[in-house]
Amino acid sequence: MVAAKRLLLVAGTAFATLVATLVVLNLSLGDKPIDTRLGHRYSTADPQFVRATHFVLKAPLAPGNRITTLINGDEIFPAMLEAIRAARRTITLETYIYWSGTIGNAFVDALSERALRGVRVHVLLDWIGGDLDDAQLERMRRCGIEIRRYHPPRWTDLGRINNRTHRKLMVVDGRIGFIGGAGIADAWRGDAQDAQHWRDTHFRAEGPVVGQLQAAFIDNWIQATGEVLHEEDYLPPLERAGSSRAQVFTSSPGGGSESMQLMYLLSIGAAVRTIDLSAAYFVPDEVAIASLVASLRRGVRVRILVPGSHMDWEVVRRASRATWGPLLAGGAEIYEYQPTMFHCKVMVVDGLWVSVGSTNFDSRSFSINDEANMNVYDADFAQRQIEVFERDLRHAERVTLQAWRERSAWDRFLDNAASLLSSQL
Repeated sequence: MVAAKRLLLVAGTAFATLVATLVVLNLSLGDKPIDTRLGHRYSTADPQFVRATHFVLKAPLAPGNRITTLINGDEIFPAMLEAIRAARRTITLETYIYWSGTIGNAFVDALSERALRGVRVHVLLDWIGGDLDDAQLERMRRCGIEIRRYHPPRWTDLGRINNRTHRKLMVVDGRIGFIGGAGIADAWRGDAQDAQHWRDTHFRAEGPVVGQLQAAFIDNWIQATGEVLHEEDYLPPLERAGSSRAQVFTSSPGGGSESMQLMYLLSIGAAVRTIDLSAAYFVPDEVAIASLVASLRRGVRVRILVPGSHMDWEVVRRASRATWGPLLAGGAEIYEYQPTMFHCKVMVVDGLWVSVGSTNFDSRSFSINDEANMNVYDADFAQRQIEVFERDLRHAERVTLQAWRERSAWDRFLDNAASLLSSQL
């Protein structure tokens, strides 16, 4: 009996050790994060800033693009569905969120109809976020759509289970691209008119930058399938379509995950007048906080807009709030959006430089997830984003340093406890 108990104890200990080891491996980060802030060496208007973003992010600022801003589902989904229905050759779609429902069904219908008409359709869904029901998936496959899951769990590769594709991008005929924060789900329908309809922004792109957007999809399609989509139907010659300079760049653990963090730190370090940050999930690390505080000290106005009480992940809201002290003390303006979940991911610097895409301002986006952003260097486009930002501010409440300091002891405890998970949020 004693021997049996000892055997069970040994077996139980071995199992617990295995589980703990797997957890540590699965929750490990990608490349080494940047652990020192970048000093102020030049402004966003300086040609050196353009050169730095080109070479550090490994993507040139391509001229001749037209970027259209799409506000909320009422503008986002009709534009995307119209592009799908007009497709003649190819459609590539990669998304973290694709859920069954009214809007999910509309995309299934449109993609399936095009596939039946001979358009080559490729859909890459994250294994966790892509939650279409089996009947819809089977219907799409029967219509000829190639569907792949990104990083499904395998016992031989459990270390990658924590690495998800958080990208949200679509390219039609290699000529029209979409990127931003919106997933394909009913939560994004409507016009942020109530707590059930989220606030978000997406972007439609035409011009040479669409080739970079397509390259972002091709990169992860290779990871999922081993197939290279290199024909002209996917990568056609692209003419000028507008006046904006733009670049698309990506990040992925083990393959340049530091790119997103670098972009934000370069942008904050170059700011001389203003930083307006719309952040669905804002959990800055010590380096980001130090960089923002340094910009405040040199006279930069910093405004940060985050979700309020309508937050889908309360632990993230609390972990975020735990970091606000130095920012508020330094003069940053922090606002909480009130009507519904605020899911935007847009940064505007000095009314000139704009970054949009799937990336959150947190360690998960900087180190763990696969992300894609589009940077636009255009004063007119930046002014449009500032107008959207200030319209959102009218629906937000400012958090003061006094109010932050006067949180209850219980709230401070919960905020600080949540912050212990910051590396995974």
